[in-house]
Amino acid sequence: MLTLVLVVILAALVFEFINGFHDTANSIATVVATKVLSPGQAVSLAAIMNLVGALTGTAVAATIATGIINTDVVEASSQVILCALLGGIGWNLITWWFGLPSSSSHALIGGLCGAALAASHNNWDALIWSETVGNWAKNKGLLWKVFLPMVTSPLAGFLLGVLVMMGLWGIIAAMARAGGILRRLARPRWVNAFFGKAQILSAAYMGYAHGHNDAQKTMGIIALTLFGAEAAGTLDELPGWLAFLHPGEGDGTQIAMWIVLTCAIVMALGTASGGWRIIKTLGHKMVKLHPIHGFAAETSSATVLTLAAHFGMPVSTTHSISTAIMGVGFAKNPRALKLGVVERIVWAWILTIPAAAGVAWLIFKGLASLGWA
Repeated sequence: MLTLVLVVILAALVFEFINGFHDTANSIATVVATKVLSPGQAVSLAAIMNLVGALTGTAVAATIATGIINTDVVEASSQVILCALLGGIGWNLITWWFGLPSSSSHALIGGLCGAALAASHNNWDALIWSETVGNWAKNKGLLWKVFLPMVTSPLAGFLLGVLVMMGLWGIIAAMARAGGILRRLARPRWVNAFFGKAQILSAAYMGYAHGHNDAQKTMGIIALTLFGAEAAGTLDELPGWLAFLHPGEGDGTQIAMWIVLTCAIVMALGTASGGWRIIKTLGHKMVKLHPIHGFAAETSSATVLTLAAHFGMPVSTTHSISTAIMGVGFAKNPRALKLGVVERIVWAWILTIPAAAGVAWLIFKGLASLGWA
C-alpha cells in the first residue's frame, strides 16, 4: 500500500496549493483594496512571507497529527486521510467558486472528522474530544484546539480591530491638538501617506502569520499519514531513495524538515497563483477601506493568528481577517458594514465543518461500497 501513502501525500500537497490560492485573499485583500500595492506586488509579497512563516514553527502541525482523531483509525485505513483531503478540497473549491471566504482550516478538520467517523462505522470515539493535561495550552482535542478557538478567534479579531482603530484615531487626535508640525502630520493627506507605507509592513505581517498557521496544517496531515503507515508496517521495506519517508521515533510532535520545507514551498506557489474572487469580497464588499483601516485590520488579524499558532491552535485565517475588517468598519461607522455580505460569510463559517465532514463521509462510504476502503 506504499502507492496509497504516496497518493495521500500528493493529495495533501494539492490541498496545500489550493489553500495557498484560496487564502491568498486573506493576506492581500486589504492592501489591494486600499491601492497601496498592485495585485501582482501584493501576491508576490504574500507568497514570500507565507514561505517565511511556514518555516518558523510546527505546533499547529503537531495538533493536526496527534490531537484531532485517534490514530488507531488512521492505522486501520490510510484512505481516511485521502477522503478527508478530498472532502476539504471539494468544499474549498465550492466556496472559492462562489467567492465565499470560508475556512480552509475548518474544511480540513471537518474532512478529517467525517472520514474518521465513516471508517469507524460512525463511532464517535474515533474523534478526540478533549484531553486535559494540566496546562491548558497543551490540552488536546476538538474542544480545546478547534471549537474554543473557532469562537474566540473571530471575537478577538473583531475586538482587536475595533481597539486598534480607536487607538490610532486617538493618536491622530492627540497630534492634531498638539499643534505645530504634529498638527500638520495629523491631516488626512499625511495620514494616508504614512499608512500607505505602514500597510506594506502589516500586509507582510499578515502573510507571515498566514504561513505560520495555515501551512502547518498540511504538515500535520503528512506526518499523520506517515506515522499511521509506519505503525501498519507499510514503510518496512522502503527502497533506499524513499528512506526519508520514515517518520522516526517520537510522539508525532516532531515534524520532519523535508515535510516543513515541501509544504512551505507548495503554499507559496499556491499563493502566487492568486484568488481574486475572494479578494473582491473581502477587500471591497464588506466595507470601504483606506490605508489606516487596512493597517489596523491586518495587524489585528495577524496578531490573533500568531498567538494561536504559538499554542498549536489551527484557527482560521479567514475568520480572523474577516472579523478584523468588520471591527475596523464598525469603529469607522457601525452602519457602514454591509450586513448582507457579513451574513453570507457567517453562514459559510457555520456550514464549513459539517459540510466538509459530510463530503468526506460520503466519499469514504462510496469507496467502501466499491471495496476500495
